[in-house]
Parts: sequence; structure tokens; C-alpha cells
Amino acid sequence: MSRAEPAALTGELTSPAARGATGTRRLPLPVAALALADLVALATAVAVAGRVSPAAVSYVPVVAILLAAAGTLRLRICLRLSDQAGRILTAVAGGTVLLLPWLPADRAWRLAAWSAGFVLVGRGVAYACVRVARRSGLLTEHVLIVGTGETGVLISRLLREHPELGLRAAGFAGPGPQRAGELPVLGSTADLPALIEELAIQRVIVCDAAGGDAELAHVLRTARRHGAAILLVPEPHELGLAVPRSCLDEIWGVPAIPLRPAPSAGLLLKRAVDVVVSAVLLCLLAPVILGFMAIIRNSSGAPAIFRQLRVTGAGRAAQILKLRTLEPHGNSDTCWSVPVETCTRFGRWLRVSHLDELPQLVNVLRGQMSLVGPRPERPYFADRFGRVIPGYRDRDRMRAGLTGLAQVSGLHGDTSLADRVRFDNQYIEYWSPWLDLVILVRTAARTIAGARGGKQ
Repeated sequence: MSRAEPAALTGELTSPAARGATGTRRLPLPVAALALADLVALATAVAVAGRVSPAAVSYVPVVAILLAAAGTLRLRICLRLSDQAGRILTAVAGGTVLLLPWLPADRAWRLAAWSAGFVLVGRGVAYACVRVARRSGLLTEHVLIVGTGETGVLISRLLREHPELGLRAAGFAGPGPQRAGELPVLGSTADLPALIEELAIQRVIVCDAAGGDAELAHVLRTARRHGAAILLVPEPHELGLAVPRSCLDEIWGVPAIPLRPAPSAGLLLKRAVDVVVSAVLLCLLAPVILGFMAIIRNSSGAPAIFRQLRVTGAGRAAQILKLRTLEPHGNSDTCWSVPVETCTRFGRWLRVSHLDELPQLVNVLRGQMSLVGPRPERPYFADRFGRVIPGYRDRDRMRAGLTGLAQVSGLHGDTSLADRVRFDNQYIEYWSPWLDLVILVRTAARTIAGARGGKQ
């Protein structure tokens, strides 16, 4: 089937109205409706719970943020209030606890009770409205199914038979005949990002790997950056999963696991933390760094700071700073192994403790690196590793770091590159401010242990 055929087969799916004027997907109306219902419910609760005060008014945005952070605004296929009730009540209780220092306890908990009731009722009404709009065809998401096997055909049939789910399948992606069931096979798994753009796809439902795990992971990461929500149907899907129902989705009795969206707004917080922490550490550690530089200069006569070009992200490179630990040798840009005989005794201690990396706080402050992320690599090796190690280039989707999950797991120096790549990609997939904090604490602990061990 030619690449020109999908547009002809799907007609209105590729119209400008489906994409929006700028070619990007608009905020889904159900998400906006849920957020509005929450705000109205919380404002009503504040109004009826007693005297309105600045503290009570601030309660509305705090709980709204907690509801969003809990994932209750995710655009679910199966809109059941019971699945989300626990998270809603937790968010309301959390906002109330934060309010206790500024409101009497009885009034705060009265506000919590009214808020819980109004939010649950508002969500119930919003869910009912969304279901009605879906049945009438006013709220329809365009779906691409990955996999042409039995499960993929089942999913396509369920979507066709249940319009209240609000999903319309455009076709399949993956190996197979030109048609699977009632729908066409529009391309291979590798075509997924292009199909998402061409057909304005809003959801991708993965029913089988349709290729190697590494290839599929790369394609799905790319597809997610194009704005599509990704759902994985487990196989066999008849077995119960150790995943809370509030985190699952469902397609008429078939469970589906949503992938986390690509980090976006959270990276602004990550950058703010990088600036503040790196600036503070540089001020505190400046005497230590200057002392190390003086020792290196006096013992070797060479410049104390070593500069080397490293790849720090997709299309980004920077001169990374380190304390010099080796005598000049060969071409350090293309030499993988470190000649032990060229390393001074003080340099060995710096390397074991990883204190030679301290000048990279300057790179973090400049925005060339982050405190936590995949370690930057020399362009010569990055190019070669990207050709032979599955998933290596995917780690470039986040800014390189001073330390990382792979490093605190003991993967540095001459250790498995495939293992490092796996840990780097896992870090990016599960990134959170808490994970960054854990890695920084573990890094400090390993540095102290290395410094003590190096002195013995």
C-alpha cells in the first residue's frame, strides 16, 4: 500500500480542523471540562463552607494542582468515577492538611468534606457529559493500532462496536496483509511517527511488539514526542495486573496501560533546581576546587583544568570541564582506556572519589548540562555507540548530567555500555524531582565513601 493512500482512506482525519491552525493538537475538550468542573466544585465548596478568607481562596488552586499532579486529569477511555475517587479524596485531604496552619481545624475539615462531595458530583456530571458527547460523535479521538494479530483485530472491533468510548480507528501499523479485519494496514511500525502526523492521530494502542523491543521503544518514544498518547495492551490481557485501577485504562473489558507522557513542563523545574543548586555548591566548594587546582598545578606544571568536547544532548555539544588527573597522552578524544601509568597519585584519588568532576558545576550553571542525567560522551565514541548499541541515541532526549542513575548504580569506567544505556533510558522515562534528589544523595554518599577509601 502506498504512503499516499492513508489520506484518501481516512478523509477528514487529515483536515486542518483536525489538527488546529498551527498543526499541533489542541487541548482535548474532556480534559478542559474536567479541570473546569473541579474549579467550579472547589469554589462552590469554599462559598458554602463558611466565611471566605484568603486562606480558603488559596485552597482552590492548591487542590486543583494536587488533582492534576495525581493524574486525575488524564484523558481516560473508561470514565468511571469509582476508579478515580481514591485519588480525588487524597488530593482534597492533602490540600486541607496544608491549610491547617491558617484555618481552625473544624472549619478546614468542613471545607474538605464539602470539597470532596462537590468534586465527586462535578466529576460525575462531567463524565456523563463526555460520554454523551462521545456517543454523538462530537468528541472523537483518532486511533492507530500497532499489531495486526488477534488482539489488534479484537481492539478494532470493540472500538467500532462501542462509539461511547470516543475512539475511531484509522487503521493498523505493523507487518501483515493489506487489511486486518475491517481496517487497512497503513504502514510498518517504523512509519508510526509519520502516520501520527499525517492522520492527526491522538492515541496509539500497542497490541504486539511488531518488531524488536529496542526498535519499538525508539519508535514509541518518537511517536510520544509528536503528541500522541500511547497505550499498551498486555499479553495475555486476561490476567490481572499488579497495577492500581486508577492507573489503568480499559477498552470494553480489555485492560490497557498508559505510558507516561514525555517530560515537558517539569523540565522547567529541573532547570530552576540546576541553577540554584549549582550556584550554591560553587560558592560553598570554591575554596576546595581552588585548593585542588593549586595542588595539580604545583605537582604537574600543566593547566589544572582539562577541557574536552562532549555530546550533551540531541544536536548539542559543549566543552566539559574537569580537574586534570592524567599527564598528557595520545589523543584523549579517541582513546577509550585510561593509561594508569600517566595518572598521578593525587589524580587517582580524584578519579576514585569523582571529585575531578566538580568543575562541571560551571557547565550546569551555564545550561550546558544538568545536575542529573546521562553522562556526556565524546563525539567520536557517541557516533560509534549510536550505530551499534540499541537505545543509545534515545538517551540524548534529555540534557547530559553531572551524575546519573547509571553512575550511582556502579556503572562507570570500563563497565557495560548496554547496561548504562538501559539505566539512562529508565531514568528519563521515570524522571521526577524526587528521583533526582535520590540520585544526588546517593552520589554524595558514594563520593564521600570514595574519598575515604582513596586516602587509605
